[in-house]
Order: sequence, then C-alpha cells, then structure tokens
Amino acid sequence: MSEKKMSSSRKHHLKSLMLSIAKGILEQEVKDREVERERYMAETCQPLSLPSGIQALQELCRELHHKIDVIDEERYDLQMKVNKSAKEIEDLNIKVIDLKGKFKKPTLRKVRMSADAMLQALLGSKHKVSLDLRANLKQVKKEVKEEDKELRDVGDWRKNVEDKAGMDGRKKMFETEA
Repeated sequence: MSEKKMSSSRKHHLKSLMLSIAKGILEQEVKDREVERERYMAETCQPLSLPSGIQALQELCRELHHKIDVIDEERYDLQMKVNKSAKEIEDLNIKVIDLKGKFKKPTLRKVRMSADAMLQALLGSKHKVSLDLRANLKQVKKEVKEEDKELRDVGDWRKNVEDKAGMDGRKKMFETEA
C-alpha cells in the first residue's frame, strides 16, 4: 500500500483551513446562543413597568419575591437531583473498576490451618463453632488374610529376638537350657 505523503507546506495549509473553518463555526454558535438568550428573555420576562404608587410598588416587590422563592426551590430540587445522580455515577464507576479487576491479585501462599481456626478467622471470635472433619470420615477396618494368620501362629522370629534381648532374655535362655 503505497500512499503519497503530503508535503509539510500542504499540511500547514490544510491545518490553517481547518482552523479557520472551526473558528467560523464557533463564532456562529456564539451568535446563535446570544439570539436564543434574547428570545428566551423576551418570552419569559416582560418589560418592567414601574407603577407610580407606593402600594403598587410593594405589591410588585411581593410578587417578585414570590417568583424568586419558587425559582430557588426549583434550583435546589434540581441541584439535589444532580448531586444524587453524581453519587450514583461515582458508585457505578467504582463497581465497574472492581469488576474489571484492575487491582493486582496477590500471590497466594499455602497456609496450614485447621478447620476450626479457619472458621474462627472467618466468623470471628464471637461464634464458637467446632468442626471435626475427621469424625465424618468412614472407619475402614483392615481385613486380615488367612495366610498372615498362619504365619503368626507359626511364630514370629522378631518375638524370639525381643525376648532374648537384654538381661531378662539371657536369664530366660539360661533357665530354659538348664
């Protein structure tokens, strides 16, 4: 894929064109915002006509204070909604980070610990739980083969050696010979 590379002067020319177009778009957006603001102000705020009497001025002040109170309540409600939404977003971001597993998992080491100690570590020292895993194991009895029984009946040479070992064994040996 052979692509022609642009010369640096061409790049600078295109960059300046893009910047000038972007500048024109930004200026148009500012003008549009100003026109929109003027239109909104004309709709919502009628031109102020000051009454000539004191009673009328006091009534106008009460009306303006009431409008200010209503707007402050709306602003406060909206601010609380924004704060609540921001807190929810923060909590969800924390959950996302946790689910991504950004944290390093430590290398696990082999720990020799009894089941009782493990339960105590998990449940805390308040809970007294005893778990004897060996009690749940099946008892296995060895079957003695018939051949082994015959050999035991004949006699075990180790038994004779143990009997003759030590002073008691020699004493018995002399007594049996005499």
